[in-house]
Amino acid sequence: MWAAGALKVRDCLAATSVTLRRCLKLGATMAKSKFEYVRDFEADDTCLPHCWVVVRLDGRNFHRFAEKHSFIKPNDSRALHLMTKCAQTVMNELEDIVIAYGQSDEYSFVFKRKSNWFKRRASKFMTHVVSQFASSYVFYWRDYFEDQPLLYPPGFDGRVIVYPSNQTLKDYLSWRQADCHINNLYNTVFWALVQQSGLTPLQAQERLQGTLAADKNEILFSEFNINYNNEPLMYRKGTVLIWQKVEEITTKEVKLPAEMEGKKMAVTRTRTMVVPLHCNIIGDAFWKEHPEILDEDS
Repeated sequence: MWAAGALKVRDCLAATSVTLRRCLKLGATMAKSKFEYVRDFEADDTCLPHCWVVVRLDGRNFHRFAEKHSFIKPNDSRALHLMTKCAQTVMNELEDIVIAYGQSDEYSFVFKRKSNWFKRRASKFMTHVVSQFASSYVFYWRDYFEDQPLLYPPGFDGRVIVYPSNQTLKDYLSWRQADCHINNLYNTVFWALVQQSGLTPLQAQERLQGTLAADKNEILFSEFNINYNNEPLMYRKGTVLIWQKVEEITTKEVKLPAEMEGKKMAVTRTRTMVVPLHCNIIGDAFWKEHPEILDEDS
């Protein structure tokens, strides 16, 4: 009787094995259907190896967005802090970003040279960064614009640039910070002429046409008593985001064996966090102070 039972079990297992093999074979056949050839039309967008991958995003039609949502001119600290919060979220959620730089309605994110995230596909880098940033902008909007409802969803476009050396990467970030200075100086003078002198936007534009930086500084100082060098660094330099070790002090209740009630004690712990800086990144001083950013093994 036991032999007969064992034979039945063996026959059942054999039949199950055959059925399983047939299912696997059928699944493999279905996975490689006749339609799979369409994948051949996908472009190979793999970024060059051993290069810095930079994703830069810009607000789409943000002049209109700023007007509709009553942004303060020439700079709205709420909007700038919101942009930085979104950039911090991107760095915390995605992998391998070593530094980011932002000003106005743009942010640049730098991925490690050795990053193999999503097999270094440019489309993956760009879409993940832009989608995470845009969703964060909507999610955190009310934290910074409490009295201003979001009238319509903002849009951002993105691009991917590959830089082969440390110097070209530093030059790229220097270019973006120089652009911040040029634009902010112009906007500071322009809106002073409009808001304080009563000029129309067209008149202010004509007044500033052909002027150099020294001319703009002179207008600010002589006509409005504004020393541009005293303007907030966030406006003049933009925002740099890097990873730094930060000490956090928290209160915990500690209960000793001989005591009935616990005691509250301050506990210090070190965490690596995304920290905003408003400083000069043009030149070597910043990079000497933070050599870990360009360290390939960081």
